[in-house]
Amino acid sequence: MPRRISVVHVFICTLLLVGLSMAQAPVEKVDLEAIGKIKEEGLKRSQVMEIASYLTDVYGPRLTNSPQYRAACEWAMKKLTEWGLQNVHLEAWGPFGRGWSLEGFSCNIVAPHFSPLIGLPKAWSPSTNGVVRGEVVYFDAKNDAELEKFKGKLKGAIVLMSPPQPVRAHFEPAGRRYTDEQLAAMANATPPGTGGGRPGGQPPFGGRRLEVTEEQRAAMAMSGKKWQMCYDEGAAVVLEPSRGDGGMVFVQSARLPSPPGAGARPFGGFGGRSPYAKDAPPAIPQVVLSADYYNRLVRMVTKGVPVTVEVSITAKFYDDDLNGYNVIAEIPGTDLRDEIVMIGAHLDSWHGGTGATDNAAGSAVCMEAMRILQAVGLKPRRTIRIGLWGGEEQGLLGSRAHVAKHYGARNLRAAEGQPPMELKPAHEKFSAYFNLDNGTGKIRGIYLQGNEACRPIFTAWLEPFKELGATTVTIANTGGTDHLAFDAVGLPGFQFIQDPIEYDTRTHHSSIDHMDRLLEDDLKQAATIMAAFAYNAAMRDQKLPRKPLRQPAARGG
Repeated sequence: MPRRISVVHVFICTLLLVGLSMAQAPVEKVDLEAIGKIKEEGLKRSQVMEIASYLTDVYGPRLTNSPQYRAACEWAMKKLTEWGLQNVHLEAWGPFGRGWSLEGFSCNIVAPHFSPLIGLPKAWSPSTNGVVRGEVVYFDAKNDAELEKFKGKLKGAIVLMSPPQPVRAHFEPAGRRYTDEQLAAMANATPPGTGGGRPGGQPPFGGRRLEVTEEQRAAMAMSGKKWQMCYDEGAAVVLEPSRGDGGMVFVQSARLPSPPGAGARPFGGFGGRSPYAKDAPPAIPQVVLSADYYNRLVRMVTKGVPVTVEVSITAKFYDDDLNGYNVIAEIPGTDLRDEIVMIGAHLDSWHGGTGATDNAAGSAVCMEAMRILQAVGLKPRRTIRIGLWGGEEQGLLGSRAHVAKHYGARNLRAAEGQPPMELKPAHEKFSAYFNLDNGTGKIRGIYLQGNEACRPIFTAWLEPFKELGATTVTIANTGGTDHLAFDAVGLPGFQFIQDPIEYDTRTHHSSIDHMDRLLEDDLKQAATIMAAFAYNAAMRDQKLPRKPLRQPAARGG
């Protein structure tokens, strides 16, 4: 007859098994005394807003390779040196291409009456030849037959390139924080495949491919033909609408003609080159107008009212040094000094505002984190290094160059018999990289980037910051910024979860991205957590665990 097992017996056995399991599982050690010192310095004696003000008010905007960017680099190095960091230097990469700065701009309706227009030239747009005055032509061709109607009408014209931009009432708040429900959904996310999404719905840089419909493909092809016709006929200036209204302008870089014999290209460009390339062909002066102002021009012209606009752009190109630059500095480690923990953010910006939320916020947080660690006098075991990257807005160029120089790179053109990924000795000595680049919002947690082994580690590291709203660890990926350069070669690279605030709705690449959009308490919190994560990573007995290294498939020669 089988022996009966009591409920009490089962309960006791279960407790013993759970206890044994807990005893076997490594417990992540956190030096709460050191974290307390970091919190005291970061929350009560912060300098993050003063740092951000210099990067924006004094040295912004910081377009890659512009004089303002170089000045910001010099100032950042000076501050890092004053705080006692070592090996402070500019790290050259590239060549990148020409620098550019806007020296003067105006855009006005002058007939049938005077009215100023709110807009901005695109980066790397050339100057106009003084004040250019011309009749406005609404280039609304939708097919090849309609293109023919505009032949001979674009020379010397001020061209309205695009349809009106819809403007609707803003019933939803522009600024928001993540709700508890949204954070819970992140925490319970399923493991990612390839790629991942960026907060706010933006696609990741280098993530999953965009699905383009045939209708969209045809529209892009027609846009390319229209641009090429403007170049071929000699339009004076091209005007486009911003997705921003209410006087806001979202602006990036100028569009080039297609190379000879290539025909119109859906995405513009010049044989893969960019407007900052030294050998880029001459471009048409290009201006983006706030949607309200652009739409008015379209409505007037379509009513048959002759409209004359005058535009003046004074821009300057710099080609004496075509390299791009990163700012690098470090706090040397002790017994594990050859191993590296990095924090970083991109220092470059677009030129519409002063680059506050994108990304003086992240740069100021990282600089402040290094200042905090120096101020409290902690001695990390591993070397803690900061990287302030250039060229992020043009494709993560600075961080990718740094990773390729020091740690390794994917050999995407590897012939048969060649390694598809070439790793350097320092790759094995690297522990972790932590990035900040989603605006002014406080940290709510961290993306694991598919690295599940780091979940218990980061959960323990966030525990002292629960009262500051940082609790969420998600397996999800996020893209669009510099941690991807490290992740691409199998190094642990992470981006923090941040409250969106107004990032996608108002400030990202916009004309109002100024110091006033920064939230002081959020940046204090973020800098304190950044300092704590860097310190914790530097003090562990082991480097952070890594995902399996996925070698890209080699290509035949």
